[in-house]
Amino acid sequence: MPSGHPPRINTSSSANERLAVVPGTYTLLIELSAGTTITFGAAGERALDPGWYAYTGSAFGPGGLARVERHREVAAGDRDVRHWHVDSLTGHPDARLDEAYATVDVARECATARDLADAGSPVAGVGASDCDCDSHLAYAPSRRRLAAVLRSIHDRRI
Repeated sequence: MPSGHPPRINTSSSANERLAVVPGTYTLLIELSAGTTITFGAAGERALDPGWYAYTGSAFGPGGLARVERHREVAAGDRDVRHWHVDSLTGHPDARLDEAYATVDVARECATARDLADAGSPVAGVGASDCDCDSHLAYAPSRRRLAAVLRSIHDRRI
């Protein structure tokens, strides 16, 4: 494992069952290979540049951090239902879910989203429908900057 990376936790089905009872904050690191316009539900359309996007969410409900597996299913095309704003991005054919990071038992969704927006550019109004934040989706043209912030914030990759 490269130096400076949080440890990766096992994502086998038995590990996902254990994650189902573990709450936390997570961030998805997503590559968009081509510029496009995406409709984010009631938030409306956004023109997105090619590059890297980081979406931060919380998983303090009954599904816990196993929610990340649902996001992976949307990204892989195994699930068609678009429930959260980020599903519109991860389900797009030019998008690829690269990695997921998490912090167990700590509610820092908004603080993480702000840190990522400071490192890149926030995509206004996306992913922040249940709080006062401008956005929970940040953009940067290269992966390096967002990944560095994620490694400094989260305690594991999942």
